[in-house]
Amino acid sequence: MPKSVQSVAFVSTMDGHNWGGSEELWSRTAVELCNRRFAVSASVVEWDKPHGNIRKMEDRGVNLWLRPQSYPFWKRGLQRVTRRGQSSSKIEVEKMLAAVKPSLVVLSAGAPYPPADLMELCISKSIPFVTIGQANWEDNWVPDEYAGRCRNALASALRCYFVSIANLRLTEKQLGHKFTNAEVVRNPFNVEYDSAPSEPTNPILQMACVGRLNPPSKGQDILFEALAQPIWLERDWQLNLFGEGPQKDVLVRLVKSLNLSHRVHFAGHKAPFDIWCDHHVLVLPSRAEGLPLAMVEAMLCGRPVVATNVAGHAEIMIHGKTGFLADAPTPASVSAALELFWANREHWQQLGRADAARARELVPRDPIGVFAKKIMALIS
Repeated sequence: MPKSVQSVAFVSTMDGHNWGGSEELWSRTAVELCNRRFAVSASVVEWDKPHGNIRKMEDRGVNLWLRPQSYPFWKRGLQRVTRRGQSSSKIEVEKMLAAVKPSLVVLSAGAPYPPADLMELCISKSIPFVTIGQANWEDNWVPDEYAGRCRNALASALRCYFVSIANLRLTEKQLGHKFTNAEVVRNPFNVEYDSAPSEPTNPILQMACVGRLNPPSKGQDILFEALAQPIWLERDWQLNLFGEGPQKDVLVRLVKSLNLSHRVHFAGHKAPFDIWCDHHVLVLPSRAEGLPLAMVEAMLCGRPVVATNVAGHAEIMIHGKTGFLADAPTPASVSAALELFWANREHWQQLGRADAARARELVPRDPIGVFAKKIMALIS
């Protein structure tokens, strides 16, 4: 317990959805710091339908500062006069910082780094800050002027945390910047560390695709096209998709157009452990990732993985030993990786055992405890 109460402010810059895997690390760490008697505040977008985890944070002691998705028309007009060029997020976060006077700000982004204006706000107020970068993708390039702002701001952070080495290296390339203050951390997961689910009893191959129904990042359309090939239509398999998202209707229509409705099912949300009691393999056709919770959870549960070689996938998987990597997020590459799994499907338990051992080599038992200690060390 700290000798005196320290204040930590978290800012989630995720503004496209009300929740996602990128929110788990910062939000659970916020609660952990509350448990350790820190004063914790958090700025999050105020959604019409807030995710249940937001209120759980508040119930556990986090001081929530809800900022609007956008200002009403009249307020935008006033903003143009009084706060020209400033985003509503910056204005609202500045209010929180003035009120709580934090010892440290944690800026968490679903992208590789938070908006430049929020980092610059901390710099202008002489408030120490760290960043958490979750996902990155190959075409995430920004104009030179903005890249320069981000380089300068990120260099001023105490630490820049990334969830995979691959995303760190990609960010360095995209910004033309060599980090000297970067570190890789692991996201928390939603299964027991020593999970050992029962094996599926269905003799037909049961594949699971776990993640937000969002093709631009998760690539479900790629998987559907791979499985619509004649060779796969001659085989016995089922694919269940777990998750919800903004493109569900489009994906349902795509499944129907490819005549896969009898093989592909949208199963909504289900506890990860329960998923792996009924499924043999995880398939992740992602276009963009950090290091997905779904992959870590499947591996801890002893299930092999077929995934695209993006972001941190290759850092935790071993091709041919714990699963199979597709060279690229394309139907042809995913089909080739699936073909390798099909040829080795009778050895899925062996692949799964190697998977579980690999996950426990690389992922700590308590990622939140590890990360909370890092944050505490910066303000002690």
